[in-house]
Amino acid sequence: MNLTSSKKTLLLSGVALGILACILAYFGNPKNMAICVACFIRDSAGAMKLHTAAVVQYFRPEIVGFVCGSFLIALATREYRSTAGSSPMLRFILGVIMMIGSLAFLGCPLRMVIRMAAGDLNAYVGFLGFAAGVFTGTIALKHGFSLGRAHETGKINGAVLPVVLVVLFVLSLTTTLFAFSEKGPGSMHAPALLALAVALLFGAIAQKCRTCFAGSIRDVILMRNFDLITVIGGLFAVMLVFNLATGGFKLSFAGQPVAHSQHIWNILGLYAVGFAAVLAGGCPLRQLVLAGQGSSDSAVTFLGLLVGAAFCHNFGRQLQLPRIRPQLRAVWPWPVKPRSLDALLFCLLSDLCQSSRKGNRR
Repeated sequence: MNLTSSKKTLLLSGVALGILACILAYFGNPKNMAICVACFIRDSAGAMKLHTAAVVQYFRPEIVGFVCGSFLIALATREYRSTAGSSPMLRFILGVIMMIGSLAFLGCPLRMVIRMAAGDLNAYVGFLGFAAGVFTGTIALKHGFSLGRAHETGKINGAVLPVVLVVLFVLSLTTTLFAFSEKGPGSMHAPALLALAVALLFGAIAQKCRTCFAGSIRDVILMRNFDLITVIGGLFAVMLVFNLATGGFKLSFAGQPVAHSQHIWNILGLYAVGFAAVLAGGCPLRQLVLAGQGSSDSAVTFLGLLVGAAFCHNFGRQLQLPRIRPQLRAVWPWPVKPRSLDALLFCLLSDLCQSSRKGNRR
């Protein structure tokens, strides 16, 4: 079944994804966070004790479901292709950057759309940064940026991440090795098996309709193609109706769950995510889907996201405003988050190096 054959099937795919997100929201996932790939990877990192932030520790079945759903549907439709070798270390760092930017904003691009559908005006501000980041990444592509060609590998390579995630999920259910939050976002979740089932279907649909939040905007800029953004529109519409029906819609900046109104960091955080996502070939959700269908390069990006979450929560407390010199605070009054600035600098340097290398070859 080809879900990309027409805008109608793409729109229906987006509606289906929205319904699945609503199910997770209804059965216990945090408010305005029915699905957040970055937040769920962060929670899973905490569950595995890669960081010790007690309020965000829970091994999220959704991450397992997204990867394995893509893996199973790719096998069933003969789209599974084990590949690797396309600048893995750069992809790892781009994964770290996407996580840093997402945590500065408090959500990945998927959660940005979900927050927008709930009336969170901070998410609309963040969207400006995300779109600008995608635009910058698109300019990099036009100027020759490339991570290089991936090569086919043994089929078992592409199956490593799905298998590892399944093993970790089983261990999280059957042992006491993992940490679990007793309060905060990590303590809010749908029943594990329900979350897994919903995420399997979500991952399969996302694989078939090529869902990518960065890619949808990139295609509009590069090719004036609105196909992929139709999926996002369908998801947004369903979440909007759900929030209106359940009283979850609140049009405001203040009082939004798991959000902040430091607009400069909302913009810069999602700018870094959009920029890095275009360079890496997909947003965090797309990376999980690609990893499921056999891309070891996207699996490496996932590891970057995981390490980025641990880095932010382990060292984040050492990078806050009280440790910045008074002279700097006098000219820069906003809470300082150097991680976001470092992420942007790396994206720019990576773009220049890769583009210049391609230019030299010419």
